[in-house]
Amino acid sequence: MTDPAAAAADCETVSVSVGDRVENVATVELHRPEARNALNTQLRSEFKQVFDAIPDSDVRAVVLTGAADTGAFVAGADVTELRERDMLEQREASKRPRVYEYVDECPMPVIARINGHALGGGCELIQAADIRIAHTDAKFGQPEINLGIMPGGGGTQRLPRLVGEGHAMRLILTGELIDAMEAADIGLVDEVHDDDSFDERVYDIASSIAEKNPAALERAKKAVRASSRMDLEAGIEYEAELFAQLFATGDKDEGIDAFLEDREPEWASE
Repeated sequence: MTDPAAAAADCETVSVSVGDRVENVATVELHRPEARNALNTQLRSEFKQVFDAIPDSDVRAVVLTGAADTGAFVAGADVTELRERDMLEQREASKRPRVYEYVDECPMPVIARINGHALGGGCELIQAADIRIAHTDAKFGQPEINLGIMPGGGGTQRLPRLVGEGHAMRLILTGELIDAMEAADIGLVDEVHDDDSFDERVYDIASSIAEKNPAALERAKKAVRASSRMDLEAGIEYEAELFAQLFATGDKDEGIDAFLEDREPEWASE
């Protein structure tokens, strides 16, 4: 079994703690304070290194956030790196899996704890998460158009699926920023909280998830993801297959027995 915290031991821009606030929950913090967590090559590489260690660990939920002293979730891509690339170099840099796919395809649910601005690549990163909880001070946007470019981390595909084509067009074509309450109104984030309830709510959700059967969590996430990527008939068939797979596990019997006996389940992976 791998240890995500150990995987981050030699990282300069990413840190990990597991179980500090909630058992079986990993908190992944991004830390480039001088650049407000802009996604440069080093941060992207260290991000992947950490997320590579999660699937084979005892982590059941991930909280992804910016470090407290950075003043942001992720302020965007590193513009200085973008300036230096030509078309072929950017095509190479865009090869998947990128950090966005690492979040999207992480077997365990990922909660974006949006503690500050999530702009450009940062906004695309939260779109790849499963649950998005924002602080009241957070700002959101896809301002790439102001630089003569466009979103390139999945924003033109994930954003319309979250907020609808009209809102996505407005944000992408104007480059305007919106506050946390508007982001919630259009469906870009799920909840907004102030200092008094922000962390409490994030970790309440993480705790609720971490209590569940890991095999069921993984398959439930896959099934919900499929709802925007398959037609209805194919999605229903895929759901039925994932559902049936859980009947090959002892945890299915344990979960039902615990319910019938009015006790907490003891999953086989514990």
